[in-house]
Amino acid sequence: MTTPVTLTRAQKAAAILVAMGKPSASRLLKFFKQEELKALIEGARLLRTIPQNDLERIVAEFEAEFTEGAGLLDSADRMDTILNESLSPEEMSAIMGDKKFEVAPEGPPPIWPELEKLEPSRLGTFLAGEHPQTAAMVLSKLAPQSAAGVLLTLTKATRGEIIKRMVTMANVPDAASRIVENRLRSSVLTETSTKDTSAGQARVASVLNELDKPLLEEVMQDLEAAGTPDLDGVRARLFAFDDLPLLTQKARVLLFDGLSTELVTLALRGAQAGLAESVLSAIGARSRRMIEAELGQGSEGIALADITAARKTIVTTTIRLSREGAFELPATQNAA
Repeated sequence: MTTPVTLTRAQKAAAILVAMGKPSASRLLKFFKQEELKALIEGARLLRTIPQNDLERIVAEFEAEFTEGAGLLDSADRMDTILNESLSPEEMSAIMGDKKFEVAPEGPPPIWPELEKLEPSRLGTFLAGEHPQTAAMVLSKLAPQSAAGVLLTLTKATRGEIIKRMVTMANVPDAASRIVENRLRSSVLTETSTKDTSAGQARVASVLNELDKPLLEEVMQDLEAAGTPDLDGVRARLFAFDDLPLLTQKARVLLFDGLSTELVTLALRGAQAGLAESVLSAIGARSRRMIEAELGQGSEGIALADITAARKTIVTTTIRLSREGAFELPATQNAA
């Protein structure tokens, strides 16, 4: 049986690469010189099955040489480049054991608070393509509520694999954590910062808010069928007069407290009973009696354009107050 003491340096390096597996090893090979590749290939041809204990000793020897700055390649700097660009946290832990690389004293700020601000689906899409161990490490760094939101965007099987690893996860080496942070910063946060579509969402919503409710729903269905991106951001900015019952009672009271009884009376002409009641229930008793008395006289002679304009004023005021933070608009995507 082949043992570490009988192996050449090239054979030991080949053993470590074989243990990594094809995907990781193939990424590392591009960093070797031609003569080094030739030596590795020759060494790999002479390898036989290596017991786990012997493989661990090879890894320990490699780790010791790396710490001293005399690795298999030209320098520790080049090895650091390989590790940062090629290894997942799980692979890093398997190769380097419990030892930690020296972490530079200066660096970018933690990214976890920024990740918690993202849409769960965005981070979930990224983690779905990563190793479950990597995903588990990322979610373990997030606030519980944020992590739960991301998990819900993943498939049941993927969730199970990630949660299983989160339960058994020990402390993550600083070097491995930095690798994942750099990957997230370049792949997720950079994409988010360069694709801020909030202004575009607001512009589209301002146009759609001019449409009547039936036409608005038809347009939204067409946009969804066409795969329009960031449609949830547009929905969050939509509001129609018929959506007033969806506001909380507190929000309706705040809204109609600043509107004249004449405007409210005009807007409620011809409105359905349920809609009218949701409005009147948010108005003081005296003003309510005055409005009900006016409505009881009928809408004869009242121009439809005037009623539409009054309703539009109420809608515009509602949207403005929500943008000022007075209250949140209801989720209109499921509204009838």
